[in-house]
Amino acid sequence: MKKQSYNSILIIFVSLLYLSLFLNATSISNQEGEGGEVDDEVEFDYKEGSKKGPSKWGELHKEWETCKNGKMQSPINIASCRVKNMRKLGHMKYYKPTNSTIRNRGHDISVHWHGDAGSILMNGTQYPLQQIHWHSPSEHTINGRRYALELHMVHQDKVNNKIVVNAVLYKFGRPDPFLFILRRQILSMLDQEGEERSLGMINPKYITSNNYGKSYYYKGSLTIPPCTEGVTWIVNKKVQSVSRFQVKLLRNAVHDHAERNARPLQPHNKRKIQLLLSKH
Repeated sequence: MKKQSYNSILIIFVSLLYLSLFLNATSISNQEGEGGEVDDEVEFDYKEGSKKGPSKWGELHKEWETCKNGKMQSPINIASCRVKNMRKLGHMKYYKPTNSTIRNRGHDISVHWHGDAGSILMNGTQYPLQQIHWHSPSEHTINGRRYALELHMVHQDKVNNKIVVNAVLYKFGRPDPFLFILRRQILSMLDQEGEERSLGMINPKYITSNNYGKSYYYKGSLTIPPCTEGVTWIVNKKVQSVSRFQVKLLRNAVHDHAERNARPLQPHNKRKIQLLLSKH
């Protein structure tokens, strides 16, 4: 009898243990919901029709209302018929080697400088370079044409926090030399949001070393939430080249929802666009 009693107690204990594990697993599954954890972690995405897609950005957070209500949003289509040609010098770039890192931010791949990497000089104000990142396909279009890739070099002055973004467009062709240097680091962080790698000393001037000449200027906004307005955009007229493999690598590295991480075109709202001479 003692042996049978012991076995009965053991069976009951094991049954209760399995029941507890089952209920716990069910609870975790219910907490995740139908969308799973990933959907809850992503603040915004690029999928049209999504609850967190570009058309909904302005409704996701109060601080993001400008994405919906702003009148000077970016990107835009730059049409030659609306461009006013100017002969004066627009800006000057002064870049120098500084320690840097590359980061997978989930919605894009970015390079950050830690120290003085140089700046853009506009109207007597220095705008130090902060970081660069890529969008694929291009966000801005020229006369309705969308390009394979767009690079954003983000500058911000230290006094008023005003932002200047230098944009470079790329068409398919020969590999981009700078992305060629970064290929191993990008490969090592495929779909690993938050991962960061050291790049050492990088001189930003080699990123756009072939971009001499004219640039389009206009007032716009950031192209990701919170869509802050008052941003000065410098879109290089000269288009550079990038290989299909390099574009595919940038797309494979980020979340599925950001493989095509270009915000749709925004209303022009009769903004003035100037074509000015830039100098490196």
